[in-house]
Amino acid sequence: MALLQVEDLAVSFVTRNGINTAVDGVSFTVETGRITAIIGESGSGKSVACYSLLGLVPRPPGRIDGGRALFEGRDLLQMKETALRRIRGRDIAMIFQDPMTCLNPYMSIGRQLMEPLRYHHRVSRQAARARALELLAEVGIRDPAATIDNFPHQFSGGMRQRVMIAMALINEPRLLIADEPTTALDVTIQAQILKLIAELQRRRNIGVIFISHDLAVVADIADTIVVMQRGRVVERGEGEEIFQCARHPYTKKLLAAIPSGSKAPRTEPAEPLIRVRNLCTWFAPGRGAAPVKAVDDVSFDIQRGEVLGLVGESGSGKSTIGRSILRLVPVTSGKIDFDGIDLTALRGRELKRMRRRMQMIFQDPFASLNPRMTVYDTLAEPLLLHGIHSRKHVAQGVLRLMDDVGLARAFVRKYPHEFSGGQRQRIAIGRALATRPEFIVADEPVSALDVTIQAQILELLQALGREYGLTMLFVSHDLAVVRHLADRILVLYRGEVVERGSGDELFERPQQAYTRQLLQSIPGATRGF
Repeated sequence: MALLQVEDLAVSFVTRNGINTAVDGVSFTVETGRITAIIGESGSGKSVACYSLLGLVPRPPGRIDGGRALFEGRDLLQMKETALRRIRGRDIAMIFQDPMTCLNPYMSIGRQLMEPLRYHHRVSRQAARARALELLAEVGIRDPAATIDNFPHQFSGGMRQRVMIAMALINEPRLLIADEPTTALDVTIQAQILKLIAELQRRRNIGVIFISHDLAVVADIADTIVVMQRGRVVERGEGEEIFQCARHPYTKKLLAAIPSGSKAPRTEPAEPLIRVRNLCTWFAPGRGAAPVKAVDDVSFDIQRGEVLGLVGESGSGKSTIGRSILRLVPVTSGKIDFDGIDLTALRGRELKRMRRRMQMIFQDPFASLNPRMTVYDTLAEPLLLHGIHSRKHVAQGVLRLMDDVGLARAFVRKYPHEFSGGQRQRIAIGRALATRPEFIVADEPVSALDVTIQAQILELLQALGREYGLTMLFVSHDLAVVRHLADRILVLYRGEVVERGSGDELFERPQQAYTRQLLQSIPGATRGF
């Protein structure tokens, strides 16, 4: 039975440069008891299409140009705000992409859960609190009675997402819209959230719209898939049909962008560039408190020209290892040898000179790039700081870097906010390459990117690695990405290395239960992605 029927939906935005069409004649149906996945890259219009149904597209600049959205026979697009407000959060609920920006940091989790229930059903505070405790338990929050009065910052990313799911379900909606609910989560937490949504959908017999840019993510849960490109639906069908015999070139492109396979083994003679021995990096949370052992007695080598993958969940210590090697955080004990130089003994100018030989690509380029600096200034800064180019010739060096990372020279005077996520990551890569380093730490450089952009960045890193003979530590929670790129892989758990080997060894013959758990959590693993 059709719960929601969207017909010829059109949405546009009025800007200084004219009218931009975001959704152009989109139609799809959501049935009770089934999951409809809407797939597409950033900017394809999938989120705008769903937000417009609930009046969440700001007017102006947004506007509905046409179409119908029949929810149980009522057209959502023709409703007044007061009528739509009664449906929003009660009959139709939404799980947003980033719970940290959607949850009120000044309100406890309990108060935020109780608020929609009290607004729509006028129940007592005591009854609302009892229902909130039930929902927290249902979505897998441990000991909800002890945590219901905690604030959002006291929960992990996965737990915050569970709270968002509980908040969406507390009024027992008939339609649930999940907008990229697992994008920035670890692969194990992502698998838990996907399983939870599927179980709740079956148990409550509700309709679900699952918005994502990643076909692998929805591979195991979607009943129907709608593929969007540039505001239009280019393909639709049952999940099995889309995966087995995709027809549209864009759908095939999305499938091809899913990382698969292992890197060919290296045949060059092994010579370590970096030797890490008994590395410990501990953090003191406060006076009298026991130290947090972020990295605890870790040892490994990175061969010259090798890409070493470092995988594990958030909090396993993988980013801390990369920052420790580059001396961006204080090392508690141990030794880091870089081409015969003990990095832990360097101070001041000696350490600054070594910075030229080792660089970092950070996870979020929008946070790591200075918003007040143009691309030219960002790329020129390391060239001038390390004396690689004089001011007279620095422009030539900047333009060459832009060529290396595939950015048009015409963009040289633009600012970070004028670029897409993938373009900003290319700027960050260019900045890291400016000093012609021998070693790079790539810290989750593709975790928040669309699969097609992710594939482009991975290909770029491989090409630059071959061209410049780079040695790389590639940090990620995604085993499929690391297997595709890395020569060897270290698996990290609670600050310790629990397993190591080539991609084929770890994927085909994992020795540790934790590694097997990571492998089982890879999206689309049952379909061979």
